Amino acid sequence: MRRERGPTHLLVAVCDHYEPLWGDATLGRGSERVRRWVEDYPRAFGEFRDADGRPPRHSFFFPGEQYQAEYLDALGRLVSAGFGEVEVHLHHDGDDAKKLKGDLERYLGAYAEHGHLPRDANGRLRYAFIHGNWCLANSRRDGRWCGVDSELEVLFETGCYADFTFPSAPDESQPPVVNQMYWPTGDPKKARSHEKGVRARVGTVMGDRILVIQGPLAIARRDSGFSPRLEASALTANDPPTRRRFETWVSQRIHVEGRPDWIFVKVHTHGAPETQAASLLGAPGQAFHRALAEGFNDGERFVLHYVTAREMFNVAVAGMRGESGNPNEHRDYALEPPPRAA
Repeated sequence: MRRERGPTHLLVAVCDHYEPLWGDATLGRGSERVRRWVEDYPRAFGEFRDADGRPPRHSFFFPGEQYQAEYLDALGRLVSAGFGEVEVHLHHDGDDAKKLKGDLERYLGAYAEHGHLPRDANGRLRYAFIHGNWCLANSRRDGRWCGVDSELEVLFETGCYADFTFPSAPDESQPPVVNQMYWPTGDPKKARSHEKGVRARVGTVMGDRILVIQGPLAIARRDSGFSPRLEASALTANDPPTRRRFETWVSQRIHVEGRPDWIFVKVHTHGAPETQAASLLGAPGQAFHRALAEGFNDGERFVLHYVTAREMFNVAVAGMRGESGNPNEHRDYALEPPPRAA
C-alpha cells in the first residue's frame, strides 16, 4: 500500500437504522423516542468537535414504512443544528419491483416535504439507503424480507447514490466482499448482484450504478480478556463503542484505492429503542467521543472528521476523481446539503 506523508484522515459516520416504532411501539412511544434524541443529542455531544469544528454527526436512516410527519419535523431540528442528516431505510417482504419503486418514490417525496434529502444538479432527489433485515437484493436463501431480485436497479433508478447496509455478519446476507467501498458488477436484475464488484479507486467513478460503502468487519480481541470476537461495527448497549474497537475499525483501512491517507469508518446502530438510546446518548457514547478527541485528532498522526452518509459519499467521490489533501474541503463535492442542513 502506498503511504502518504502527513497525517491519516479518519472519516467517521454513524449510520443509524433509526426505527421509532421498533417493537410495535405506539405512536406516542415513538414520539417519546424521537423527543429523547432531539433533546439529549445536543446536550450529550455539543461540547465535542472534530478537526473542522463540527460536532458528532448522526445519519438517521428513517424507515419509510414508519413515516410520521412529526418525527421527521423533529429530526429536522437536529439537522438544522448541524448534528446530522436523514436518509432512507426500508423493511419490505414479498415485494416486487413495481411496488418497491412506487413506495420509494412516495417516501422520497414525503421526506423532501420536510426538507430532507439533497438534490443533484438536475433537481433530482438523491438518497443513501439501508435495507431492513440486511436483505438487499433478496439476500436470504428463503427470499424473505425483500422479494425484489432487481433491487439495485430500482434503487439506482429512484436516485439512490450509495448503499450503507453492510456488514451484516454473522447473518447469511453478508456478501463475500468485505472492508471495501466498491461498485457492484453483478447483473442488477438478479438477486445478490452486489456480491461482486470493482473496488473504488482513484481515476474511476461509475455513474450508472450505486456505490456500496461498507463498515469494518474483522476478527478482533475483546476489550477484556484475550478471546476473539466477531467485530461487525455494530453499536449496541451490550457492545458500546470503545477506543479498542475504534482501533480495530481503523486498522481495516477502508479507503479509495490510491488515496490511503483517507480512512472511512462507517459504523451502524439501532438507536431509537430506549436501551440503545441510553447507551449511545449516555456515558458510553460520551466516553467514546472523548477517546476520539484525545487519541485520534492530534493533527500529526490523525485528523478526525465527523461526517454524515452523504458527506462520506462525497469525499469518496472526490478521492476517486483525484482530489487530495484535507477531505473537509469535499464534504459537499458531488451533492449539496439537503434544505434542512443548508
